[in-house]
This record gives sequence, structure tokens and C-alpha cells, in this order.
Amino acid sequence: MISPLIALMHDQVTALRQQGVRAAALNSSLDPVERIEVEQAIEAGTLDLLYVAPERLLSGDLLNRLSRRPVALFAIDEAHCVSQWGHDFRPEYLQLGILGERFPAVPRVALTATADTRTREEIHRQLLPADARVFVSSFDRPNIRYHVGVKEKPREQLLRFIRERHAGESGIVYCMSRRATEQIADWLNARDIPALAYHAGIDPAQRQAHQGRFLREDGLVMVATVAFGMGIDKPDVRFVAHLDLPKTLEAYYQETGRAGRDGLPAEAWLIYGLQDIYRLRQMSAESTAGDDHKRREHQRLEALLGFCETTGCRRPALLGHFSETHAGECGNCDNCLTPPATWDATDAARRVLSCVYRTGQRFGAKHVIDVLRGADDERIRRLGHDQLTTWGIGQDLAAGLWQSVIRQLLAHGLLAPDPNGHGGLQLTDACRPVLRGETRIELREDALPTRQRPSHQRIEAADVAADPDTWATLRAERRRLAEAEGVPPYIIFHDATLLAMLEQQPRNLAEMADVPGVGAHKLSRYGEAFLAALAASPSTSGA
Repeated sequence: MISPLIALMHDQVTALRQQGVRAAALNSSLDPVERIEVEQAIEAGTLDLLYVAPERLLSGDLLNRLSRRPVALFAIDEAHCVSQWGHDFRPEYLQLGILGERFPAVPRVALTATADTRTREEIHRQLLPADARVFVSSFDRPNIRYHVGVKEKPREQLLRFIRERHAGESGIVYCMSRRATEQIADWLNARDIPALAYHAGIDPAQRQAHQGRFLREDGLVMVATVAFGMGIDKPDVRFVAHLDLPKTLEAYYQETGRAGRDGLPAEAWLIYGLQDIYRLRQMSAESTAGDDHKRREHQRLEALLGFCETTGCRRPALLGHFSETHAGECGNCDNCLTPPATWDATDAARRVLSCVYRTGQRFGAKHVIDVLRGADDERIRRLGHDQLTTWGIGQDLAAGLWQSVIRQLLAHGLLAPDPNGHGGLQLTDACRPVLRGETRIELREDALPTRQRPSHQRIEAADVAADPDTWATLRAERRRLAEAEGVPPYIIFHDATLLAMLEQQPRNLAEMADVPGVGAHKLSRYGEAFLAALAASPSTSGA
């Protein structure tokens, strides 16, 4: 198994050994003694499965060692890393074509959960033989509820979201900057929500310690940059929150996909504002890449903003980016649960566009809004903008509504940031039909912040209310075993398996064997302990 994710290798090797599989990993995290032990196991043929980083596979004599063993399969994980157009390109992947030359008779499979059509074509061309078959399953994660909102007071919005919908549950909060991760983590801790920070600038030992705690402990929130997540296979992450817009829809899909890997209900929550859209538009305009690359990056940005601003079911917009159709009305996104109102913003849009033009296409949103609302201050008078025909023509609308209009015009590509990076707004060719009165503009009404209803999908509320004592007993037993073996609790059993035990109430090993997630190896290892826990539960014993 070829993978760039060293942390994930460790987790999966641990889980496989729990299942009785002879697995090992060979990567840069091993000390010399551990490395020699793995190499000796390769020579002796005592491994069923070997995980190896691509750079380790391609350096030294590992390929020679493998050529002396009967290798059954090369599995290349995170195969989207081969795409130079993707969001996680790694140049080592381009060299993996050597496997076909050195081991022409050994089958190869390339795997990824995040690849649009172009990336899939590149995976096929770079990593697989020409006649390789392609299998694409659904990208839909029906257990994840998608919510996208407007950023106003991000810390308070995040706090309310966690307290009202995910109190005591594990989650990931993504921020754009390193500094923000530490500030948000400290702020949450001060409000009795246990949180850790994670970014590339933190000491490696501390990063590893934070990652280990997140995997082992329940109810921790990891506040991180995108440096965190690749290689995290914690199944009971109940939410992924974004306080800043990710760069692409692929990145968003991959990051939100870290929630609910156990198949139980989870949420992907994102808030964004005018500055987020401005920042992404600016980055796109300043790119020095070739025209083809810039065009594709522009398309990726349009897909992301289209997903955020859609007024319909979010799943067709998300899945359509991966060439998958969805009928809509999923019933598990904010737009389906609370359909947004829209309004005819044609006149408002024309007023904004005219004001941007008449002020010289070099001022930001705040100044444009001040002119529209007839602000009487020294700067506006000095610039002569109080003499423009657009001065004061927007007094009928609140500043917040004008900001919403500008944000959506940026998202729809009718406005663009000044490519010189001076903070100004400029018109695009796409706005001409609106200015000429040839087309109408429908925009969504931004909902005012409200208290969110408690999620009917929370595990404790939906599945455990009938027997909370037994649920607590099962989790306590899992925690005891995990601490004794030095592994994360989910390595023992996922929450989904504990819920199945709670529902089926097995009374002996034969019945325990019918519980989903309890295989023969774990039955022999943990079956008696969990039967005893079920029998010892206050509600069970009282019955």
C-alpha cells in the first residue's frame, strides 16, 4: 500500500493488527531498530500487508527487496496526488510509473476519494496501464448535513453551533491562518469547550501530541489549518466547520469528508463573507500560472462560489463538480430544510455597478456603500464623490444589505477585485447585460442569525435516549480497553457498533457475533468484556 499519509499508516496498521492481519509500515517516522525489523519481515515473507511512503519506495533498495518476494498487488492510495492540476500535488507520484516497468505482472490499483474528471484521467495516464478499468462510485455522503451561512460574528456563530448542536462531540474547525487556529482554540477553551490548535508552524512533537489526543479522546475540537486532516481516520468526527472559504470545491469536499466516517449523522458547517470571496478572487487574478492552469483554477473557483450561493439543494451543485448527477431535495442540507428566500435585485445590482464605475473602479466595498447611502464625510467630499449621480441613491437599503449584494455580485463574477491588489472593485464583462437592462438578477436574502434548532440527528438524542445508562456503560468499557492497550477507542469498536449492541442487546457470544462490526477476531478478544458490560448496566440489571 503506497501512501503519503504517515499518521494514517500508523492508525491503520494498529487497526489491522487488532484484526489479526500481519501488517507493518515503512516510512521516515521509524527509528533504525524498527526499520530493520520491518525489512527483516519483508525478507522473511512474514507480512500480509506493507504500507510504504512513495519517497521510501523509490529510494534505497526497497524495490530490489520487493522483487525477491511474491508481491500480489500494488495499491496506490491518495492517487489524486499525481495531478499537477489538483489541490494536493506531490511530485513523487509522477515516478510511480516505474512499478509497471519493474513489476509488469503485478496488478496495480489507484485509489482516491477526491478526483474530478480531469484528475481521474491523469491518474489513469500516469499510474495505470492503458487498458485499466475505471470504477467510480458515488461521491454522495448522505449522512452529512451541509450548512453554509454568512459570516458576521464568526466566533460567536461557531460557539453557538457547537453548544447547540454538538456539545461534547469531536469536531474539526478549519481556519485559513496559523494565528487564527491558536486564537480560536484558546477562545473555545476559555468557554469550556476543550480545543487544540494544529498548524505546520507548531513544534512537530507538539503537533504529534495534539493529533494523538484528538484520536484517543472523546469530545475534543481540533482547530487547524489544512495542514491537519490528511491521514486522519477518526470515524466519530461529528462535525467539520470552516471559518474561511477553502480554495476549491475539491478541498472542501475532502475536508468535510473527515466527518461521519462511521456512517452516523454528521455536519459540514461553513460561514463566509465578502472578504473571503474577495481574497479568492484576488488570488485567482494574481496567479502567475499558464493560461490553461489559470482557466481551470477559475472554473474551480466558480464551482465553489456557485455551491455557496446556490438557493437550491446543495448536493447537485457539489456532486455535479465530480460529474455525478443528483435529483436534489436531499432533505439533509440547509436549503432543503429551510429554503432561502430570493428577491429581484436587478435595480440594486445596477446601482452598485454604476457606483463602482463612477467612483473610478478603484475603491472597496465600504467606500462604495458609503457613497450609495449618501455618507457626508471629509474623504467623500475631498474626492468629490458627493457630487456623483450615484451619491445617496441607496439610502433606502441598509448597509448590511448592500454588502450582501456586493458579495453576491463578486460571487457571480459581475464584480472582480482590482488585480493590482489595492482593494478596489472593478466591473467585468459579465455585468454589461445587467447595466443595459437586458437581464434580471435574483439574489438570495441572507438570513439573520437565529438560534439553531438542536439537531434531530445527534447520536445521544436520536439513538440513546431510551437507554442512556447502557450507552454510558458500553463507552466506559471501550475507554477502559483502549487505555489498557494504548489505542484510540474507535480501534476497539466504532460508535456504530456500540449502538448496534445497544439496540440488539446480545446475551451470549453467538448473538454478539451477529452485531455489525464484531468480527471473529474482535469477538474472541472483546466479546466477553462487552457482554459483561451489558449485563452490568444499571438499566439492564434492573430489568
